[in-house]
This record gives sequence, C-alpha cells and structure tokens, in this order.
Amino acid sequence: MKISIGAKTLLFVFFSVVCVLILIPFYAITIGSFKPGKELVRYGLNLQFDLSVMSFDNFVFLFTGSHSYFTWFSNSLFLTIVQVALTLIVSATVAYGFAAYEFRGKNFLFICVLLIMMVPFEILLLPLYTLTFHLGMMNSYSAIILPGIANAATIFFFRQYLRGIPKEMIAAGRVDGATEYGIYIRLILPVMKPSFAAMAILNGMNSWNNILWPFMVISNAGKYTLPIGLKTLLTPYGNNYDLLIVGSFFSILPILILFLAFQKYFIDGMTAGAVKG
Repeated sequence: MKISIGAKTLLFVFFSVVCVLILIPFYAITIGSFKPGKELVRYGLNLQFDLSVMSFDNFVFLFTGSHSYFTWFSNSLFLTIVQVALTLIVSATVAYGFAAYEFRGKNFLFICVLLIMMVPFEILLLPLYTLTFHLGMMNSYSAIILPGIANAATIFFFRQYLRGIPKEMIAAGRVDGATEYGIYIRLILPVMKPSFAAMAILNGMNSWNNILWPFMVISNAGKYTLPIGLKTLLTPYGNNYDLLIVGSFFSILPILILFLAFQKYFIDGMTAGAVKG
C-alpha cells in the first residue's frame, strides 16, 4: 500500500516529537552530571545549560574518590551477564520443547507459562523470599540469578519465534542422522540469533535495573548491585548528589551500548516474533 506524502510528513513529525521526548531525560541527566550537588539540591534536575556552574569535578570524584561505585558497577555487570546468558539458554530450550515436540500435558504446561506472565512479581515476593531463606541462599548471587532464569515472557517469545521455523528443517536433520541435541545446537540455535539479540536486550535491561529483589536478599555491602548502591547514597543524614548524578549517568551507558550494538537484530527479532506462528 502506497503512503501519501501528507501521511509520511505526519509520521515524521510524530516520531520526531517522540524522539525529542525520549531524549529530554537523557539530556537532563547529562547536563546534571556536570553540576555540583548543591545545584541539584537547590534547583533539582533541570534542562538549564549554565556554564558558570558546570565542571568535571563530579567525573574526577567518580574515578579518583573514595567510594564503592565501581564495586557496585562490576557486581551488576557480572550478574547481568550471567543472568542473561542462563535465561536465554534455559528459556530457549524450554521454548524449543513446546514448539518442536508433542507430548502429554503440553498445552496445560504452556497455559501455566501464560498464567505466570499475568502474575505480578510483587505477589510472588513473599513465597519466593521464604523459599530462598529455607534453601540457605540468602546474601548470595545465586538468590538473584536462579529465580529468573526460566522467564515466562522469554519462553513465550521464543516459542512464537520457533513456530515460524519450518518443521521440515528438523525432519531433514533427523534424516541426515543428527541427534536431537545436534539438531537443536547446529540447526535451530543459529536461526534464532535475531530473537536472542532481542531478548538479550530486554532481559539485560531488566537485570541491570532490578532493585527490589536484590535489595531483599542481599545485605552484604560488598555485594550490592549498582541500583542498590546508588540508593544508599540518599540517607536521612546526608545525600551525596555529586556521586549519585554522575553515577546514574554512567549506569545508562552499558544498556545504551548494548542496544546500539544489537539494534538491527533487536528489530528483526521483535518483528519476527510478533508475526510468526
């Protein structure tokens, strides 16, 4: 269907406005990272570009000051990489089972996956906390990583993506003598690269920004993730806005770099997962 020039112009204007609205918070935190903490206390985070109060002092303090910022940063980076990798592996394997095989109770189990997607995480907090406590995993990284590696939304997305792959590919692999594991590893996984990129970005964002669950199970300051560490900078006895604002600015960069690196695959994966099956 051919789109008229007027419709194209309206779309261009609409998405330009959306782009500006999205970039405004990033601009505000970028400008704020060059301002001293007292300016943020006095005027808050704003869009005013005032060279008279801007300097690199916050950045100097970030890289040379006495604080635990880079410990928090490395903890979050480690947890995000491990959690995303395990989530993609486990969820893709489960989704492949739903998409490629017929077995008793398959529809019931998939309905359970859909029901889990509808349950807010806050409802699961208390039973999950109790289970973690009785398993002796409190104050450990396993308590953060393990509960989320079989992600219902990721399983659903992978299953929808895999349903668009011709089953003749699997049959051809069996005819050639490949094992079921060989078919999955050599034939299916390479085809799933776009979906892996899309889910890596979404799960990476969730893991990097997650604060509620890690805050409940981690009490050792040396194991704090970046969101928890930044939260500790705001206390009734004093607020370190200098480190908070520049630390928040740097916390955006890993996700931004991840998205820019995989944006092409992200769009392909999301599109394919939406229309296939």
